[in-house]
Amino acid sequence: MDFSEIKKPVNPLIVSETCPPRRIHTLLSPKWTSMVIYVLSFGALRTGQLQRSMPGISKKMLTQTLRELEADQIIKRTILQVVPPMVEYSLTEFGKRFVEPLMTLYGWAEANADLLDELERNREQSRENVTAS
Repeated sequence: MDFSEIKKPVNPLIVSETCPPRRIHTLLSPKWTSMVIYVLSFGALRTGQLQRSMPGISKKMLTQTLRELEADQIIKRTILQVVPPMVEYSLTEFGKRFVEPLMTLYGWAEANADLLDELERNREQSRENVTAS
């Protein structure tokens, strides 16, 4: 990415409530939000399929995340008229606009897995130091 294209803030030491870099965190700060967007970027899925795609997410947390993303109009919930009825989730056109920057971030994570490994080791060591104190 060419950082010269990014609009520089008037005062880079102040990250105001209304600046875009801070506002994107309102979407991405919940742990599972970006994962749901990522998984749905490959196509529509039912609730159980979503849960199996993200080991570790509880049914309650998945439901909460889906409701929030639906309220934000990032995903849509479709009730399939079959017996028994099934619910399917997919990204809206609005939601699809978040996929490209998310994939850029995930691509960086893949390319820098060694840094993430080091980060995890640093955090583990820090927790051990706190416990030993």
